[in-house]
Amino acid sequence: MSPLWIAVHLPLLPLEVFRPNWLDEVAAVVFERERVAALSAAARACGVHEGMRRGGVQLLAPEAQLQERDPAREQAALEQTALALLQYTPQVSLAPQACVLLEVSASLRLFGGIRALCRKVRVSISRLGLSATLSCAVTATGAWMLARYGDVRTVRERSLRRRLDRLPVVLLSAAQAHLEWLHGLGCRQLGQLRALPRAGLQRRCGKALLDMLEHAYGEAPEVHDWVVAPPVFQARVELPDRIEQTDILTAYAQALLTQLAGWLTARQLAVKQLRLWLEHERGRQAVAPTDLRIALSAPAWQEDHLYSLVKEKLARSTLPAPAIALGLAAEELERRQPASDMLFPEPGGSAEDHQRLLELLVARLGADKVRQAAPRADYRPELANRWCSVMQPAASLPAPLSTDAARLPPRPLWLLDEPVPLRVLQHKPFYRTPLEFTSPPERIEAGWWEGRPSTRDYFTVRDAQHAYYWIFRQWHGGECPEEEPQWFLHGLFG
Repeated sequence: MSPLWIAVHLPLLPLEVFRPNWLDEVAAVVFERERVAALSAAARACGVHEGMRRGGVQLLAPEAQLQERDPAREQAALEQTALALLQYTPQVSLAPQACVLLEVSASLRLFGGIRALCRKVRVSISRLGLSATLSCAVTATGAWMLARYGDVRTVRERSLRRRLDRLPVVLLSAAQAHLEWLHGLGCRQLGQLRALPRAGLQRRCGKALLDMLEHAYGEAPEVHDWVVAPPVFQARVELPDRIEQTDILTAYAQALLTQLAGWLTARQLAVKQLRLWLEHERGRQAVAPTDLRIALSAPAWQEDHLYSLVKEKLARSTLPAPAIALGLAAEELERRQPASDMLFPEPGGSAEDHQRLLELLVARLGADKVRQAAPRADYRPELANRWCSVMQPAASLPAPLSTDAARLPPRPLWLLDEPVPLRVLQHKPFYRTPLEFTSPPERIEAGWWEGRPSTRDYFTVRDAQHAYYWIFRQWHGGECPEEEPQWFLHGLFG
């Protein structure tokens, strides 16, 4: 299998670091040594260009956001991008000029081809709050140069050579010190550079220039330092302002979750509990961080599912003070289970789909509002079941009953919390209308081991509107055996 590379170039990295997508139209300028190093499209529309001094920028765009270039912050964002892209391939490396390289030849079938894979990479870059230029080529250096030049995709060696021949020499970092001499020779494109005598070019410009050319054209092997995911995941982002709305925080939380998705894929892990914390004011008016924990009933690693849980958790949370920073950590982890090898999909969705639905309901409604049935071995209907949280581990639930449910008489889907007394008219129970018996009696006699014996005869009955109910006749014993039995409504059939 021939290699295939995707190069991700972040051309406006100083502007895009930790910037949400809804700020894309803001006029922003980054300075390096009092000259414009990068700018947004809105600033360029005002007439600002690279190399302009600060005074000219303030004259043309007085309301533009002015920033100083921060190489350390840029490098941190580049490393976070590489970590997020590990979800598409384990072979990711960092390249000069703010570029990330991905070897994706083994990932094409998994993600549906190079076009679909490039779309997914763009979505991940967008979720990080960054903008990027993508290119594809059969060599890493070739893809790196094409990405810096523009959005180009080529998957064949012959077409790559044609495209490289037309690229400007200035894209070769090893040729920067010799540009004046090369331009004096009329050598402005890589194709013209390759036509020069090799020995003379090496004596004048050094071997590094020739090595870079050979790597770009696939004439020499390349060596890379692969990005390695850290042993633990903990990420934090500084917010650009004091934020009080939780819906705005979800945009920054999604950037952290994109990094988490890459980390989980690289480590082949699934998370069972997330810790999300919001930092508030510091100093004299310091406020303790808001700590939010999101527990999952089953280990998960899907980014969209984790984002939906975090979004619901933030929507239900109340901030004690404006947030100035946001952090995320994966606390409980398990090894990822292999995918199902069934030939046909399960009807109604898989068990993982069921668990994701329950977790979303818990995040939206609360763990005490979503419950599961836990049957118990008791003949009394009101005691034969108890309701537990769906987040309760399966090991702590009662053991499943050995009785075959198909051998039991019909049971209503809706059992009342407390039986409702019924009137008796003409020796028949009455509920809205006279009730007609449709089943023989079912005797349930239990509770004697607790000192509270109960004897009941259960019937299925029907009213005049053909609605079915579950009623019972309560027999009295012990102190008052001569009293007439009482009738109660205990359940409703669907």
